[in-house]
Amino acid sequence: MGRFGLAAALMTTALFPGCQPQPVPCPAIAMAPVVTVTIAASYVPAVASLHLKACQDGACEEEDLELMPGYVSIDQGCRPDGMCSATSSPDGTRVGHLFLPNLSESPIDATASGTGPDGNPLPTRTITFTPKANYPYGEQCGKFITASLELDAAGLRQR
Repeated sequence: MGRFGLAAALMTTALFPGCQPQPVPCPAIAMAPVVTVTIAASYVPAVASLHLKACQDGACEEEDLELMPGYVSIDQGCRPDGMCSATSSPDGTRVGHLFLPNLSESPIDATASGTGPDGNPLPTRTITFTPKANYPYGEQCGKFITASLELDAAGLRQR
C-alpha cells in the first residue's frame, strides 16, 4: 500500500468511527443496598407499623420501617420519533426499606414483626432467601443485587 492508500485508510477510519468498537455507555446509577418489603394492598389495613430484622453473613440490621405508598408504572407508549414514556400510579401497597450496607448474593435471614391499628402485635414472620443478581444494562455495566420481600396475611415471601 502506497502513501496515498495509507492516508486514505487512516482518513476513512477517522471519519467513520462506527467502524471501530465503541464503548457502551452505562447509566450513572447504582442500586441502593436495601431489603425492600412490600405490604400487599389487601393486607395494608391490618398493618400500622412494621419492624424488619435482616441478617447476612453474620451481620444484622434492624429497624422500624418507614412505610411509603407503593406505585406501579403505567406505559404511555412511544412517539414516532422513538421517545417513550411512563407514569406511576398508587397501587394500594405500602413499601419499606432496610439499609443493608454489605448486601451480597449470600442468603438473608429476615424477620418481620409489627402492630395492627388496634395496637396488637402482628404474627412474626421469618424467611431465608437469596437476593437476586442481574445485569439490566449488560454485563459491561455491572451487576445489580435486589432483595425484595412481600408481606400479606399468608406470610412473608420473596418477590
